[in-house]
Amino acid sequence: MKMASPFRNAGAALVALAILVIAATLFAGCTGTGTEQQQTAEPQTISVTGSTTVLPVAQAAADAYMNMDSLADIQVSGGGSSVGVQAVGEGTAEIGMASRDLKAAEKEKYPALVEHVVAIDGIAVIVHPGNQVASLTLDQVRGIYNGSITSWNAVGGSAGEIVVVGRDSASGTREYFHESVMQKEDFTKVQLEKNSNGAVKQTVAQTPGAIGYVGIGYLDGTVTGVPLVVNGKTVAPTLEAVKSKEYPVARSLSMITVGEPTGLAKDYIDFILSSDGQAIVEEEGFVRID
Repeated sequence: MKMASPFRNAGAALVALAILVIAATLFAGCTGTGTEQQQTAEPQTISVTGSTTVLPVAQAAADAYMNMDSLADIQVSGGGSSVGVQAVGEGTAEIGMASRDLKAAEKEKYPALVEHVVAIDGIAVIVHPGNQVASLTLDQVRGIYNGSITSWNAVGGSAGEIVVVGRDSASGTREYFHESVMQKEDFTKVQLEKNSNGAVKQTVAQTPGAIGYVGIGYLDGTVTGVPLVVNGKTVAPTLEAVKSKEYPVARSLSMITVGEPTGLAKDYIDFILSSDGQAIVEEEGFVRID
């Protein structure tokens, strides 16, 4: 009787074991849980940059989103609307933030840009809390910023020189103020130019004779928002007045992408437009669009 070779039996056993291991691996890959798949997924990173008006909403929404998705890394920075438009247009950021509409030159240079309105904001004219001026007309505000009005007693306040504080040329808030309030007149050459809403607010808060302008979301006890006279009616810079369209200086806030967003950029913008995201918009002092 001929005996089977022990080496042949061992070889067959090894082949069978290898087949079982491969089959088990394939089965596990097909039936893995979402958690297991997430552990092997790659983190996603996007850059969001631009308007300092939109910045508080963008940062708060990014923090909330990243708390829900541990693989998301949303990096938010300011710089002004023009910086945001250029960054997304040149491909150095996935999302640009803007507190103004795209300019014709920007649309021509970057024809694929798409604007996504995420909130509405009013622009408040602010003064030092010790300033006694009760209200201003738009003509008076324009006169102050073009340099034809230089003393507070000329507009109903106490005697004293007006220190004019505004934004730098990269600011979307400045662009809108220049068109809506200044009617494209030149700003006075003695204007102090600041690179953010926060810097304007801080300067006005520390300077008794100063006047500035910021997004309504930046109003707090350190400065006073001056009511504006519109068609004989005095209207305070409040969210309610912006919602009712009584307040005359208001604009849209946007996120800008090249084409329709995809991946994390899309999910992030969708989150801001959701009910939870719009609640953040409201918490940050802006008017929700839903």
